[in-house]
Amino acid sequence: MQRLPLFLRILRRRTRKGPPARYDVQWQSGVAVPAADGVPLMTDHYAPVTGDPCPTVMVRAPYVRIGFPFNYLYGALFAEQGFHVILQSSRGTGGSGGEFDPWQGEREDSLATVAWLREQEWFSGELYTIGASYMAFTQWALAGDPPPEWRGAVMQVGHTDPHDFFWRGGAFGLERALVGGVGLFTQAMTGKDYFLAVLRLQRHLKRAVRGVPLLDVYPQVYGGRRPILEQWLEHPEPEFWHASDLTPLADKLAVPVSLSTGWWDLSPEQVIEHYVRLRAAGHEPDLLIGPWTHTSALEDGWAELFAQAMRRLRGEPSPYRVRVFVGGAGEWRDLPSWPPPEIREERWFLGEGTLGLAEGTGSTSFRYDPTDPTPAIGGALQSPTQGQRDQAELEKRSDVVTFTGPVLSSPLEIIGAVRAEFDASTTAVSGDLFARLCDVDPAGKSVNICDGLTRSAEAGRVVVEMGPAGHRFRPGHRIRLQVSGGAHPRFLRNYGTGEPPGRATRMVATDTTVQHTSTLVLPVV
Repeated sequence: MQRLPLFLRILRRRTRKGPPARYDVQWQSGVAVPAADGVPLMTDHYAPVTGDPCPTVMVRAPYVRIGFPFNYLYGALFAEQGFHVILQSSRGTGGSGGEFDPWQGEREDSLATVAWLREQEWFSGELYTIGASYMAFTQWALAGDPPPEWRGAVMQVGHTDPHDFFWRGGAFGLERALVGGVGLFTQAMTGKDYFLAVLRLQRHLKRAVRGVPLLDVYPQVYGGRRPILEQWLEHPEPEFWHASDLTPLADKLAVPVSLSTGWWDLSPEQVIEHYVRLRAAGHEPDLLIGPWTHTSALEDGWAELFAQAMRRLRGEPSPYRVRVFVGGAGEWRDLPSWPPPEIREERWFLGEGTLGLAEGTGSTSFRYDPTDPTPAIGGALQSPTQGQRDQAELEKRSDVVTFTGPVLSSPLEIIGAVRAEFDASTTAVSGDLFARLCDVDPAGKSVNICDGLTRSAEAGRVVVEMGPAGHRFRPGHRIRLQVSGGAHPRFLRNYGTGEPPGRATRMVATDTTVQHTSTLVLPVV
């Protein structure tokens, strides 16, 4: 064991992201932990400087050993609170042997690592797991055969169903595949490798998402082809992904669990489903939902996430079952369950640019042109425009229509799942409906609350699940439903031809008509 790198020592002294340190920290880098088949899994060990027995925290992912921020957030900060922390690269990444296949083999490699831990003289027999995104998936993988030493799990902004992650609503999540692929496919051994991969992504991403055919233009993002990404793109059918879906394990996981997500996280619906299934199985998880995106949760939300994690790792009771941040009110709310029991569904009908409680007549049409696709601004993105954004420029476009309610005389608060039910038709082989709930202030500024997209090939009732939300529309504000034919490149644009998206080059503009019998359904408190 040796002293922490100078960079981490400086961060610990000058950038305090948590309570005061209890211990000094030392570390050992590049420990080769043998997998069941003998493949070395490269692991960094962060240890508190003490002779007392301390629990162990395991963190596993393809990119977890690139350096900052994970060496600081998970390595140094938890070790200084009295935990041995191991950060381990998934096989085929970060120096680990073998071949990387996303979402495969994580259970077996986790169990092999636990077997190795049992042989370490510093292992106390108490094991916890923690981590965000793919690090949460590796925790769920361990739930398939939980070791007896496992005492608790902290799963942050995670997912367990890759099909829902990439194909929710029927359109491919292009941006999350390309951006997330940097962490999964670069197999970076150093922070420098990862930094260079990110620079390449930033340089080529815009060109790659606008070119056709997609299978020929995307490789410039990585400097070469990635067969696994091509499989994701070519398989919208759920059956292809079935073996990778760990969601049913939530019915069986018996260790105490803490869950967290953000309103504009990549898969808040999945995290909420984990909570609901765990509760239905008789367990007592706690759930935290903040005003965060997938990446800002580990920045803006770190104080809340760290406090939640420390309670779980120390076996302390949670002060809440569900805690959510309510936008508009700017307040945290503690709820007895999700969804809260006191909500009722309230239907708002579309009109001629209006939104009201009485059913409307007539219809509204707009044209979507895939050669100039409606851009994604705000919401569940991994680009600089992620999260809550001013919708002014987007709502000026002719391919975006809005339906706005009257000025509210009293507050209206929603907590729960939002959806839109459209009676709609399209002139192309298939069309997309992207629906977004917005809050319009007295000055006319429109900001996004939640949204979703559904791809449909037939005229009739189209339901767009717009995700969970917690928001208060204040007096003087108005409710707005924004409707368009896409949000590119968050969702791969609909070419209007029905051809496989990877090889398609032909594009057809789509005229979509939405009847005013359509409704916005709000979960009103």
